[in-house]
Amino acid sequence: MSPSTPVTAASFAAPPVDQRRAIIALIALSVSAFTFVTAENLPGGLLTLIAPDLGRSTSEIGLLVSAYAAVVVLTSLPLSRLTRRFPRRYVLAATTAVCTVGTLWSAVAPGYADLMAARMVTALGQALFWSVVTPAAASLFAPAIRGKMIARLAIGNSLAPLLGVPLGTWVGQQTSWRTAFLFFSVVSLLACLAMVIAMPNVDAEGSGTARGTHPSMRRFVVLMVVTVLLVTGGFMMITFVTQFLLETAGFPDRYLSALLLGQGAAGLAGTLLIGQVLDKRPWQTVLVALSLLTGALVLLWSLGHVPVLALVGLALFGLAFSAIPPALSFLSMQVAPGATESATAISSSVFNIGIGGGSALGALVVATVGVSTVPLVGAVFVLAALAVVATDLRLTARSATPPRP
Repeated sequence: MSPSTPVTAASFAAPPVDQRRAIIALIALSVSAFTFVTAENLPGGLLTLIAPDLGRSTSEIGLLVSAYAAVVVLTSLPLSRLTRRFPRRYVLAATTAVCTVGTLWSAVAPGYADLMAARMVTALGQALFWSVVTPAAASLFAPAIRGKMIARLAIGNSLAPLLGVPLGTWVGQQTSWRTAFLFFSVVSLLACLAMVIAMPNVDAEGSGTARGTHPSMRRFVVLMVVTVLLVTGGFMMITFVTQFLLETAGFPDRYLSALLLGQGAAGLAGTLLIGQVLDKRPWQTVLVALSLLTGALVLLWSLGHVPVLALVGLALFGLAFSAIPPALSFLSMQVAPGATESATAISSSVFNIGIGGGSALGALVVATVGVSTVPLVGAVFVLAALAVVATDLRLTARSATPPRP
């Protein structure tokens, strides 16, 4: 079979491994995703605890998150290519072990330089983890349900801001910020052990996950453009959602935790819902989610000063935004013009570029025109992503239509 030949679902109709073992492995992978996302963002929640303890400013502690993302952007593809010949089971276990060591090192770091080094090591593990995890998870299941299972894998991502960061912040407030890192080091260790025990050896070629099922360089480029536009627009709002709720919507401080919890719950619902439709119409699913996200941002901009409508917009934003990353991961595997792991590595890097760009652009908007305008500018980026997807679907439909005689 030529690498350019589309691989049909009928070619690999049966589940490649025992499904009970596959589910246990998927849970372990999802817990690892939860731990990585929590570890990446935990310094933000512990900002006011770490800074005085290490004698640093809060902006310097904030660099722990920025530098982490930069490492992921720069090393995802090289690490993916370096480890391509190793079995996915051992690569994934090794990345989770790196997370365990990195978070443990963070917990005992005597100074800022050591903490930064620990963060860089953890970021290396995350860079490789996100490059490998989606194809590895997909390879455990039959093609007809792979989109659904990728969405279930993303539950770990959704739970990280909903449960992981608030829990780590609470643990840090009750004890110390070091205890919070130690706690998640233990969680990562448990996930690593579960992965070593449950993750089967699945041949990538035999399961049909080594290369894209419908390889297309054009559609992959489209997907990357959509990713950077979407994430840039979305993270403008995510970065400044707290300030927006306080200053524009006018909520008191005491309601912030509950409001963010509600947004996270809506995001978890979005992750679960998209799994029910992703396998059948993935591109159309992205189109609908982008439409909802654009609507949510426009609602927050135009009527966000009304508390009840701000709540509606926030819930709709969480629902729509959390539904899109699993769809993008699934589609990157389908249209990958070469190895799927290279495609997911590039996708992870582009996603992190969008995170950094969205945060920086949001800061510029807040500094120049105010936080109330952030949803509008974010909506422009998401609407652009929507237009790109709609245009691609129209072109694809046109090329698939046979010419009239």
